[in-house]
Amino acid sequence: MSASVKNLILFATVFAMIPLIAQFQGWNAALFVLNMGLISAIMALGVNLQWGFAGLFNVGIMGFVALGGLAAVLVGMPVTQGAWQAGGFGIVASLFLGALTIGIAIIAAGRMAKGWTRSLVVFGILVVGFLIYRGLFDPSVEAVEAIEPALTGYLGGLGLPVILAWPVGGLLAAGAAWIIGKTALGLRSDYLAIATLGIAEIIIAILKNEDWLSRGVKNVVGVPRPVPYEINLQNDPVFVERAAGFGVDAVTASTIYVKLLYCGLFAFVLVLLLWLAQQALNSPWGRMMRAIRDNEVAAEAMGKDVTARHLQVFILGSAICGIAGAMMTTLDGQLTPGTYQPLRFTFLVWVMVIVGGSGNNLGAVLGGLLIYLMWDQGETIGLQVMEWITAGLPDGSAVKAHLIASAAHMRLLTIGVLLLLVLRFSPRGLIPER
Repeated sequence: MSASVKNLILFATVFAMIPLIAQFQGWNAALFVLNMGLISAIMALGVNLQWGFAGLFNVGIMGFVALGGLAAVLVGMPVTQGAWQAGGFGIVASLFLGALTIGIAIIAAGRMAKGWTRSLVVFGILVVGFLIYRGLFDPSVEAVEAIEPALTGYLGGLGLPVILAWPVGGLLAAGAAWIIGKTALGLRSDYLAIATLGIAEIIIAILKNEDWLSRGVKNVVGVPRPVPYEINLQNDPVFVERAAGFGVDAVTASTIYVKLLYCGLFAFVLVLLLWLAQQALNSPWGRMMRAIRDNEVAAEAMGKDVTARHLQVFILGSAICGIAGAMMTTLDGQLTPGTYQPLRFTFLVWVMVIVGGSGNNLGAVLGGLLIYLMWDQGETIGLQVMEWITAGLPDGSAVKAHLIASAAHMRLLTIGVLLLLVLRFSPRGLIPER
């Protein structure tokens, strides 16, 4: 069997599961799984650029995804009335002052001779700058968060079309990746993993605690959409008439129609990014990246700037994760910092890349679709399996109650078994690198 036929069969098998889900759970559930699978495939594509192309072990994926989600809020949400006048400009000024303090301290440390004098001067600059910064920052934050805290209590966004947040999310993630890369890319792979994970946790902590920026754990709801709202479609006589012509009620038709529009947008972005990734893979730049991945010492001996190339691919992969994060927040319609968990946004994405095939862009896409589908359906199927196994036990049985309550963990078992099977029978992934 040729590789093309094998790949076609693998993708056809995955997409054939969507109508199967629709048969038992309805098209709303099936299309939601498909949309999340497309977003997961984009995340896996970004990680594959970093690991498959360059061998960079990044476990801070959730931080870049969260920055993408923040972009959806900063771009799409309307400005909170009176927030900027109350304290928004003070917050910006204090942040600028904090950055200026650090810059002055760095300049002073660079121009003065080593010794106690330099240490005292740098320490004094930092202490004075910090006190001034807090004196301006704290009252400004309190003023912003006091504005209708049950509904807003934050600065809001720019009120622009939310689809613009997708590239902006990529830019935010790319900027954070540049800062992280300049700091951590000189570290050995295991230390790079620790550094990226720690920085991602810092990003999540900021989103959870800085209410003036993202409402923290109170969440931002009502993020605008790039597609129509269901209620508007249900009140449109033309749409209702067309839905009736297909024998579907307006409520069901509107939800399916909206999810199909999302599916089209996500598929377009995925295909575009996949095409760009394939162009990069087959270019001289892509061949150079794989050469650096396989033997850094030899590549450096040939005159290649290994650190600079690593920084490039780290920024590109992180930007793609940021785009996926903005898309996911747009689909959810809300920013919930508490849901950015390593299991979902880091290790699950790594499983997608490993199962699909590290170093192969098509493999990463296949892994993203397959693993999210299995992750989403694992609990549902697990519950049905547990109910079938315990059908003969009495209702008050402690064993029956325990097994049914444990059905939620079946998704972990499913992913683990699938990973083990792939590593046993196809250790380089379902679609391995050539």
